[in-house]
Amino acid sequence: MTKTLAELANTDPSNVSFSTVGASWGGDVTKSAIRALIFFFIAILIYLSFRLELRMAVAALVAVFHDVLISVGAYSVFQFEVTPGTVIAFLTILGYSIYDTIVVDDKILENERLVGQSGRLTYGQMTSLSMNQVLLRSINTTVVSLLPVIALLVVGAGIMGAVTLEEFSIALTVGLLAGAYSSIFVAAPILVWLKEHQSKFKVIRERLQSQGVDVTHASARVDLLGVDAGSPAISAGSTKTSRDSADGSAPMAAPTGVIPPRPRKNQRKR
Repeated sequence: MTKTLAELANTDPSNVSFSTVGASWGGDVTKSAIRALIFFFIAILIYLSFRLELRMAVAALVAVFHDVLISVGAYSVFQFEVTPGTVIAFLTILGYSIYDTIVVDDKILENERLVGQSGRLTYGQMTSLSMNQVLLRSINTTVVSLLPVIALLVVGAGIMGAVTLEEFSIALTVGLLAGAYSSIFVAAPILVWLKEHQSKFKVIRERLQSQGVDVTHASARVDLLGVDAGSPAISAGSTKTSRDSADGSAPMAAPTGVIPPRPRKNQRKR
């Protein structure tokens, strides 16, 4: 066989080599992938626990596991072959998914520091508010990330016929879509469920319910700058305006942003 292949390729038979790929090779790839996945989960759990908090780390890991499960399921449904390129694509998916989840969790943590301490919102409402703020950013990031992957799939696999690029780009496409979905619809609800079992947020929810406040997630309408309808900033401004009116002084006109032209000087005729 080696001699025949060498004749077909017009080369020396010593330049032809062969290797056997069997079940043992597939088992080695599977073990390496599982080992890398476990190390990744441990590293992310430690990092997010210090960077954010433990509950956010747990929710993020569940979302990442969801993305891996969706990607592996797509390969199983379409009967794609799992290769080292596929393993690299899965690891890339993990990195993107955890990045997208960290962006969402960071916004939630920021809102928790701004409005969570006031006790005007439940944790679910605060999370819903954060989702509205980062939704457009998450969509834009996903679209921008998908464009080069789709180009890689069309050019590399469709035009050039590179099988490795096809496997890599298909795995990335499925993983990017799953990561954009899981960061909002998987990680965030799990985080809300974990946080609202804390005594601090449970007390806030019960107090708002006793006051007849709507505690559903869709009722969160708060200006993070503290200038909503009941904020001290507006009340102070209204009091100052009323005091000026009582003194009889005219209120200061609001700047219009239009600068009048500079008047011309009359020049003497020589």
